[in-house]
Amino acid sequence: MKKYINQSVLLLALTCSFFACSEEKNELLYSSDTYKVYKDHVTQGEYEAKVVSDKEMTSNYKSPMQDAYSRAVEFKFSINGKDDELPYGINHRVVIRPENGAFTTEIMKFGEPWAMEEQVDPMDWLEKNTKVTFKLDMSPVLNAFKEKGYYEDLHGDKIYKDDFKGVFIAGGSAPLRWDFENLSEREQLQDKDGDGIYEITFVMNAPDPEKQTSPVWKSSKNISKYPTFTSDIPLINALYNLALNELVADSETDGTFRTGKEWGGVWTRDISYSIVLSLSILDPDRAITSLRKKVKRNRVIQDTGSGGAWPVSSDRMTWALAAWNVFSVTGDKAWLKEAYKVISNSIEDDMLVVYDAETGLMRGESSFLDWRKQTYPRWMDNNDIYRSLNLGTNVVHFEAMNIASRMANVLGKGKDAQRYSTLADNLKKSINKHLWLEKEGYYAQYMYGRNNMIVAPKYEALGEALAIIFGVSDAERSKEIVTKSPIVPFGAACVYPQIPGIPPYHNNGIWPFVQAYWNIATAKTANGTALEQGLASIYRPAALFLTNKENFVAEDGDYMGTEVNSDEMLWSLSGNMAMIYKVFYGIDIDQNGVLKFSPAVPKVYGGKKQLNNVKLWGANLSIVLEGYGNQIKSFKVDGKEVASKSLSLAEGGSHNIEIVLANNDITEGTSSNKVPNRFHLKTPQAELKGETLTWKAIEGAVKYEVVVNGKVVASPTATEYKLSPSKNMLDEFAVRAVDKHGYLSYISEPVVSNNYQSKNIAKVARVDRKVSIKGAPSNVVEISRSKNKKINFDLNVKETGEYVVWFSYSNGSGPWNTDNKCAIRSLVVNGDEAETIVMAQRGTDEWSSIGNTNRMKVNLKAGKNKLQILFKEHNENMNVDVNTALIENIYYGKTK
Repeated sequence: MKKYINQSVLLLALTCSFFACSEEKNELLYSSDTYKVYKDHVTQGEYEAKVVSDKEMTSNYKSPMQDAYSRAVEFKFSINGKDDELPYGINHRVVIRPENGAFTTEIMKFGEPWAMEEQVDPMDWLEKNTKVTFKLDMSPVLNAFKEKGYYEDLHGDKIYKDDFKGVFIAGGSAPLRWDFENLSEREQLQDKDGDGIYEITFVMNAPDPEKQTSPVWKSSKNISKYPTFTSDIPLINALYNLALNELVADSETDGTFRTGKEWGGVWTRDISYSIVLSLSILDPDRAITSLRKKVKRNRVIQDTGSGGAWPVSSDRMTWALAAWNVFSVTGDKAWLKEAYKVISNSIEDDMLVVYDAETGLMRGESSFLDWRKQTYPRWMDNNDIYRSLNLGTNVVHFEAMNIASRMANVLGKGKDAQRYSTLADNLKKSINKHLWLEKEGYYAQYMYGRNNMIVAPKYEALGEALAIIFGVSDAERSKEIVTKSPIVPFGAACVYPQIPGIPPYHNNGIWPFVQAYWNIATAKTANGTALEQGLASIYRPAALFLTNKENFVAEDGDYMGTEVNSDEMLWSLSGNMAMIYKVFYGIDIDQNGVLKFSPAVPKVYGGKKQLNNVKLWGANLSIVLEGYGNQIKSFKVDGKEVASKSLSLAEGGSHNIEIVLANNDITEGTSSNKVPNRFHLKTPQAELKGETLTWKAIEGAVKYEVVVNGKVVASPTATEYKLSPSKNMLDEFAVRAVDKHGYLSYISEPVVSNNYQSKNIAKVARVDRKVSIKGAPSNVVEISRSKNKKINFDLNVKETGEYVVWFSYSNGSGPWNTDNKCAIRSLVVNGDEAETIVMAQRGTDEWSSIGNTNRMKVNLKAGKNKLQILFKEHNENMNVDVNTALIENIYYGKTK
């Protein structure tokens, strides 16, 4: 009898276990080795976020970084906030063992590495609130000032005594940061007694409550004006309401959106990408007010940025994407007319200043990836970045041209519509010609170089997504991109592979708004496998952190460890809600106000979903979506089946829309390229010794690729290569390292043969030679909005052909990483406007800091050529009032 009882108990236990597993499986939305997303909770190791109700959630998540603080601290010193003390990859290192809560370093000498070799147990953390004093002997710099009037840094740049603003410290342990871009705004070291020994004291490993996430979220804002959303998935319901609460928090009293909790004001790309994702539907009036804040001279404002903003950065045309989205949900013709003028003016300026005639692409920094060291090799300066040809930025320009064409059609401007459509078609062809990677099956992040461009074969998530969404890639390529793009365990990293030695932010980082665009792209290609992973990558961090963070580390999914972060980020919360509007429902409205749907609902996300109070073109809609898949089985409006599966919004009124999907499983037959997070190799440093290119060995390299004039000519395993340089041509040489996985490092800073000449502009041009700027070098020409607006000079060459031309200059109008005073001029050759001269800012009041402009390819004839440096209307920068530089020499060499 006992045997039968035991068998019954066992059977009952197995039955219960089966049903429990089945129930868990039915509740599971996504599972990976690192985390799981369920319909009402999220788990990651020991951490769990739970849905209490549609208006409340809890989470016990604690960042592992809150307690982790190593005794070993690495850092560098810096003159004027620049990375100018030690070579890349070499840092000072101290091991902090405090006495009575304090520690003082040995006196280090500027430019000489100091490294304590003591090894530290990874779990041996520094005591909380330790006072650490760093001491630095600045005698090498101060003596150079006294003897020569300047100090020459490791890059060969001269820092003149009058340009010395102070000495700073950067590092990887808070409050130190590897943030040379903003270092000059932080506290300086001080020489308290005038003996040349500078020092500074920090409290290290100080707890920061602001960096700890809340364990509970409860809805506390009035969100009644917004559309409501309900579904069979409590997690999505709660996260939608959390996003709405944060949207209210980001709504300013002046009628604009702020960028996030820690970021006030309106930023062009942030607000634009957010509007496209969901804000145009949620609050079009506030969206318009925000967009108007980013207009000046009837042109889109490029926010302050690298080298003084536009044209180093040129993704301001994201504004056009947002403007069109606002029109599409409102049908506001007055807004359309207003926006068209701004967009068309901006495109015309870009075609004159940003367009690259050689490739047919648009120049300028990667869209949103605007922190130089995070996505470019360190040797590239801001003028090199202006010359680069970036995927995301080019797709933005492409769609802006398409939008201008559509707007012109609506406004009855047929010729303009055709012109902009042609520009868009040509740009699309150029993107596919120059940036498509046949072997990888996705687009390259950018082309870069100096005299010659070469492709950087890296994945860039936002650019790939936008290429799919806006139709740069055809249907076949779009599916290939989604299938083959490298996706790390926590989602779509901004770039892949990562750069070694650079802290997480854009590099080694995942941004939810980028993930949102990637998810929209996967939905368009009906890749349910990639979409399921992408949705989990949105919902996991929002649930565990109980806020919409701006970013998190690609390596471990944690919000701490990135260079900068914030709660309540506008584009992150917009991306979260876009999963409902742009993915599950696939809302799409054409220029005539016809509403259609392209839903994409993975099977595990099936069931009933309902949106109420959706206001489009004056209509108020209730929209029910049932089932899963991407095929619409039934489409009813106000209870009646509609064969066109659409609704004309122009008629207004209140309507009930019921959509039933065909329950086709969009995960079947699809796949995603899940990969471990990898880093490519360090960038080599090449040197030209006679006719031999040499470089130091790169750890992990299995071979190298030698690049001559932008083309790979050899793949040696040795660290030198015998060249065959041209006798009379300006050749350019570089090398890059290849690892065992086939990933490439960046190319080394290009070195050139000596086949070029130079002339001093002050000596050869007809100009006003008086310089009003204090501390200016000798033999320079001052240019401004009122001074030397036209510079004429002759250039004699022996042979007809293509020449590379550049100028040496200084621009002390602002810091090298921000502001809006990039100097811009047109280069005219023999009467034809040939190129744009870009003179990015090099440091506030650092007028003696000489650098080089962008390289320009021009055609010269044998004999005398008449050159002009002109200030034209399209050379107005974003500041308008200040457009000043000092021009020193012209350099030129024959390339063809």
